[in-house]
Amino acid sequence: MPRNQFQRMVFALLTVLITVHAYIFYSLYVVNGTTLMNVTGASSVLGAIRAQGGVYMFGTMLPIWAVVLIEFCFAYLLENIMGSPCSFKLACRVFDPRKNHPMMFESAIICATVGLMCPAMSFIAAFLYYPYYEGFNIFTLLANWLKLVCFNFPFAFFTQLFFIQPFVRTLFKALFRKDIQAREDMAHEKEQQGEKIKPADETEAIADIIKRVDEIQAELKAEQAKLTK
Repeated sequence: MPRNQFQRMVFALLTVLITVHAYIFYSLYVVNGTTLMNVTGASSVLGAIRAQGGVYMFGTMLPIWAVVLIEFCFAYLLENIMGSPCSFKLACRVFDPRKNHPMMFESAIICATVGLMCPAMSFIAAFLYYPYYEGFNIFTLLANWLKLVCFNFPFAFFTQLFFIQPFVRTLFKALFRKDIQAREDMAHEKEQQGEKIKPADETEAIADIIKRVDEIQAELKAEQAKLTK
């Protein structure tokens, strides 16, 4: 999908922007909505949040927009530093982009990203939402982290695999349709001229690079074998 660093950053931005809003909705409404309404006596989750003065985070009450901004900064930083690069390496250990269908390889990347990002962001959330008014205990923190992972992982897996990533990829194609169309037109022209077409899909391009590296390594081994004779 993304072809350069700028497009990769935009792709990560779209993913994190949608994911953070989905997670906050899931946390406030699905996981903690009933508790908030019971504690405050409000008839709605938003009413409960207003009644208690915001969302509890890091020992104080913050407005929802501040919670979204804080979680977005952490998630975007982790996605660019750890999630995206490490998930690709993990996917390469299981699937070979030269042999497997691109959809399988992309699904493996999504699953690896969830496996990395969910525990990492849950650990950060365990610090952010820790009940500091009761004092601090490392075992309570670890227990809260495990509970958050158990809550968040199923939601992360199914939403990323079946909803968020397909939507982000569709949106990405719409934003960069001119660039994508230009590559397709160039490939069509080369096809008409009888030239070898470079893969348009990122996974196919990676597979082409790996194949060339393997060919170079094979040639080097052959030259070394000749020299040793």
